[in-house]
Amino acid sequence: MKEQPGGRDGGRDETAEERADRRWDELLQEVRIAQTGAQIMFGFLLTVAFTPRFATIDGFERALYATVVTLGAFAVGALIAPVSYHRLLAGEHVKARMVDAAARLVSLGLVLLAVTVCAALVLLLRVAGLGWASWAIAGGVAAWFALCWVLLPVSVLRRKGR
Repeated sequence: MKEQPGGRDGGRDETAEERADRRWDELLQEVRIAQTGAQIMFGFLLTVAFTPRFATIDGFERALYATVVTLGAFAVGALIAPVSYHRLLAGEHVKARMVDAAARLVSLGLVLLAVTVCAALVLLLRVAGLGWASWAIAGGVAAWFALCWVLLPVSVLRRKGR
C-alpha cells in the first residue's frame, strides 16, 4: 500500500509510525511459525549424525547431509535475524526501514527453509531406498511450496488489481 499525503495509509487510518508498528507486529507473528518449524527441523537434523544408521550412508549422502544441515543453519539464522534487528535498532527511529530489511531476511529464510526441507526429503528417501525417485518427489514438494507460498498469493494480488 502506498502512503497517502498527510501521512495516512490508503487502506487504513494510520500514520507511517503506526503502519510500521503494525507491520512489525505482523512480521513477528509470521516469523514465529516459520522460525519454530525451522528450529525443530534443524535440531532433528543435528541428531542424525549420532545415529547408528548414519555410519552406513555413502559419500554422496554424507555430502547431502552436510548440505542439508548447512542450509538449515542458514534458514534458522535468517529467520531469527529480526530479533537481532530489533535489539540493535530499537529506539533508533528506523522502524520502517527495519521492518523492510527484516521482511527481506524472513523471505530469504523461507526460501532457505523450503530448499532445506526438499534436500532433507531427498536424503531421507534415498536412505529409504527410493534412489532417483527421491529427486522427483522432492521436486513435487518444491512445486507444492512454490504454489502455496508464492503462486497463490500472487494470484490474489492479480485478482485485486482487476
